Amino acid sequence: MREDDDVDGRVTLAEVATQAGVSLSTVSKVLNGRSDVSRPTRTKVERLLETHGYRRRALGASQAPLIELVFHELESVWAMELIRGVENVAKENNASVVLTESGTRHAPGPDWVEGVLRRRPLGVVLVFSTLPDRVKKQLRSRAIPFVIIDPAGDPEPDVPSVGSANWSGGMAATRHLIDRGHERIAIITGPEDMMCSLARLDGYRSAMAMAGLEPDPRLVRYGDFHVQGGFSHAMELLEAPDRPTAVFAGSDLQALGVLEAARLKGLSVPRDLSVVGYDDVPLAQWSSPALTTVHQPLRQMAQEAAQMLLRPHDPDTAALRIELATKLVVRQSTAPPPGDA
Repeated sequence: MREDDDVDGRVTLAEVATQAGVSLSTVSKVLNGRSDVSRPTRTKVERLLETHGYRRRALGASQAPLIELVFHELESVWAMELIRGVENVAKENNASVVLTESGTRHAPGPDWVEGVLRRRPLGVVLVFSTLPDRVKKQLRSRAIPFVIIDPAGDPEPDVPSVGSANWSGGMAATRHLIDRGHERIAIITGPEDMMCSLARLDGYRSAMAMAGLEPDPRLVRYGDFHVQGGFSHAMELLEAPDRPTAVFAGSDLQALGVLEAARLKGLSVPRDLSVVGYDDVPLAQWSSPALTTVHQPLRQMAQEAAQMLLRPHDPDTAALRIELATKLVVRQSTAPPPGDA
């Protein structure tokens, strides 16, 4: 069935209702994400809609002027940068932003999609690694476009996404420390199951290899992108008799944890220990000392994602992947290692 056949949905939805053995109003409830439909009936109708290739036409002006932004957590300071980016685009298009917290860092929770189908926003920006196939099909059949702001760096090929150059960022951070004379460089990257963490780690390893340095496995740590994770790992690293002279933290929040660990250990940054962060959130320039970090264009990433939602698009074409550049921002938290100044 062609999308052109869905002028008002009556014929197609009537056929689906007949095949499912339910009323037309029940099919309509499923389409609009209503909760008063049993799960078996919902599953049956969804499968028939998929079998028929049903795709509702975009409602245009009759849709709610909303852009939905979905996180798995709203605690991180970098989340505010993403919110500001989406807000900028929403204002330009006379739309509002709806914030939703759902699921894990890998995908939204299973009940989220029912709510978004009821809200019928102009589009959805998701800060996740991926989306379940069922969710993608539901959003596409209701003509609700979606884009992932991809913190993991490994989007599926059929998902529009915006990311950044994580490998290059890890390379730049580590090369900067090597250029300052450091050889014993620790890294506290992010979770081991996220591609961005692994990409930054690969950048670190590549920079070390290019300098003829062999990374000490004991200096490689997987954190959680939060202050406590950086603090805990840094305390362990700094307690070792052969402690590192520099730490590359995979996020600014982890870098702040490293600064606090250094303070408690009586170490001066950067005289005794150099620290490099990642993200360049506004807080980084106000730390003490001001943090050398890798600028990840979070606000621009969010703006690109929101603009992708509002551009005319063909849902049957290949998904678009945009990758933005990162760059090193040198401040006061790095210096030559002790004895080399």
